[in-house]
Amino acid sequence: MKIIIVGATGLIGAILTDRLSNQYHDLTLLSRRPPAETDIPKRRWFAWQPGFSGEWESAVDGADGIINLAGEPIAAKRWNEVQKERLRLSRLAATKSLVNAIAKAKLKPKFLINASAVGYYGARGDELITENAGSGQDFLARLCVDWENEAKLAEASGVRVALLRTGIVLAKGKGALAKMVPPFKIFFGGPLGRGQQWMPWIHIEDEIGLITYLIENAEARGPFNGTAPNPVTMNEFSKTLGDVLNRPSWARVPPSVLALMLGEMSEMLLNGQRAVPDAAVKLGYVFKYPALAEALRSLHL
Repeated sequence: MKIIIVGATGLIGAILTDRLSNQYHDLTLLSRRPPAETDIPKRRWFAWQPGFSGEWESAVDGADGIINLAGEPIAAKRWNEVQKERLRLSRLAATKSLVNAIAKAKLKPKFLINASAVGYYGARGDELITENAGSGQDFLARLCVDWENEAKLAEASGVRVALLRTGIVLAKGKGALAKMVPPFKIFFGGPLGRGQQWMPWIHIEDEIGLITYLIENAEARGPFNGTAPNPVTMNEFSKTLGDVLNRPSWARVPPSVLALMLGEMSEMLLNGQRAVPDAAVKLGYVFKYPALAEALRSLHL
């Protein structure tokens, strides 16, 4: 297949690129900061700026599909109005550019797999969340709703659109674990906040596996929770991580401290979603790592 990956240098994009390349797909890779070494067979790189047209648009015409993972890292900086607008524009402008390019293409892609997040649902307490649940009202929820709405405009061009609402991706030395593991290794790890909030997690292998499953399955359209079948609370996550590392989980960070350190962003950590991958399971995807302890051990932390 000829596949375009947008956000190809991010945590998910880089690993997905290697996986699809190894499966002999022809890849067009878009990134704001392409790597210096781009002379690799079956990989064509374009530097792009979300919201602007460019030479990359020619690759959309005749492509089999697009995977859009673009977006400023959600926890890269403390949120203020400027940063929140940057988070919005990096997602909405990128998606709008892709949809416009699809509309202009003579030979249109068959599918668009568009990133989203379980933050779509907002704070839901202990409610079990499938893809049929409505959206929340906080900043992240509104961002995800607008992001998905931009992607769904591609359906007017006859493109199959799948919306991947990803949870916390577990990968060695990257993402959330890059920040969580070091305190445990110096015997100072523990849960954030009260610990009763849910953590919808997914192993990086299942995140990649689910994306490739959505590529291959022509019936895959609409929202999919990119989460393992067994979400856990923050208390359970911290205890399991401590057990895997052979360290105690005792140094709890109070909600007030998180709020002082992170401001509005702390709500993302203190209010989770008990999201389950109902749509993926019904479609037939089988998770390689459905249980947290096994998932963490596999990463050799």
